[in-house]
Amino acid sequence: MEFKVVTPHGVIYEDDIEQVSVPTVAGDIVILQNHAPIVSVLRPGELVATKKDAVVSMAVAGGILEVRETGEVYIMADAAERAEHIDLDRAEAARQRAEELMKQKDHMQNVDFARLQAKIEKELARITVGKKYRG
Repeated sequence: MEFKVVTPHGVIYEDDIEQVSVPTVAGDIVILQNHAPIVSVLRPGELVATKKDAVVSMAVAGGILEVRETGEVYIMADAAERAEHIDLDRAEAARQRAEELMKQKDHMQNVDFARLQAKIEKELARITVGKKYRG
């Protein structure tokens, strides 16, 4: 099936695949050939695409999943990064900065607090996926 992951920065991955496991707010969904059309909201986590000779893992930080009637699967992600491209030191530093800012929550608006929570979730997804595929 045709599969594409797109972010605001462009196409991150595009290929014909056999299946994909996608983290959604309702839980992980595995999409196979001839899946019913669906639209779902992504949560930060690991997306795993499988094709005959390879498994491609990436960290996603939210977005939308769309499975079309024609069988194409599209991920419109807020951010996505292939496991082999994740800079673990940078992800860990970003998570720590966000957690330090969270400790000052008495001085921030609810919107700022929610943004920091989303940032922490994004960086934790990156760290988890990066560590998993680094051995």
